[in-house]
Amino acid sequence: MSIEERAKATAKNVEGKLQGAKGEITGDPKDKAEGEAKQAEARATHAKEDVKDTLKDMIN
Repeated sequence: MSIEERAKATAKNVEGKLQGAKGEITGDPKDKAEGEAKQAEARATHAKEDVKDTLKDMIN
């Protein structure tokens, strides 16, 4: 488990939520879409780390 990678993913998720909210408030679909994309990237990173953790547990 890479705590550093998970922390980066969490920060990216928060950044995406803020950008998405900004897009929602201002009516800017580009900001909203970019925010959602950042959140999706963060979910993918967390999923990758979960797989790595599971494999490490299986090996040990």
